Amino acid sequence: MRSVKKRAVVLSSGGIDSTTAMAIAKFEGFDIYSLSFRYGQRHYTELVAAQKVAEFFSVKKHLIVNIDLRSFGGSALTDLIDVPKHQSVDELSKEEIPITYVPARNTIFLSYAVAWAEVVKAENIFIGVTAVDYSGYPDCRPEYIAAYEKMANLATKTGVTGEVLLKIRTPLIDMSKSEIILKGAELGVDYSLTLSCYDPDTQGRSCGRCDSCLHRIKGFKDAGMADPTIYYY
Repeated sequence: MRSVKKRAVVLSSGGIDSTTAMAIAKFEGFDIYSLSFRYGQRHYTELVAAQKVAEFFSVKKHLIVNIDLRSFGGSALTDLIDVPKHQSVDELSKEEIPITYVPARNTIFLSYAVAWAEVVKAENIFIGVTAVDYSGYPDCRPEYIAAYEKMANLATKTGVTGEVLLKIRTPLIDMSKSEIILKGAELGVDYSLTLSCYDPDTQGRSCGRCDSCLHRIKGFKDAGMADPTIYYY
């Protein structure tokens, strides 16, 4: 009898973290169901990157789901608010949650991932959150992920019946950006396919000054690797 290959839904933004998480899922032998969102973000260049990443890993299926968080706003990524720019990572506040935080975004994204995982009978959802080199978003913390996993298994038919006990996998949670990049390089990730910028120009070039770009630049520097990103600054 032919065995069924294990399946995983992987949240993919086309950035370093989600791409490395996908590489880990691939290495662990999962059939990958890649999930991205057109959620009203400032630009859709990241979705081009996510599609390239999906093709690179030969995923089982890649979905781009349309939701519109511009209806709520409240973030520089979904509202008429300028994306903050800085000269270095040292200028970023470690106490304040930045205006690039999108209210409840990971909760919304994970809810879609849980729904798809239930349909395709996937036992694992991979999300590339990290609590080390990140912008301080509350929905990237280990305690949040643990609480969400418990809720997901209480809220789904497969969880209640015990048919599938869902695991929210966060393989990067304790890794620095440089460690993430080195791990991805070890697994053969082509980071030239990825995009981290919150505010790229019309040609898809990265700004090099937003929080995400600065963490990326420092990550490659600390890893001792060349950053393949094209910046317009």
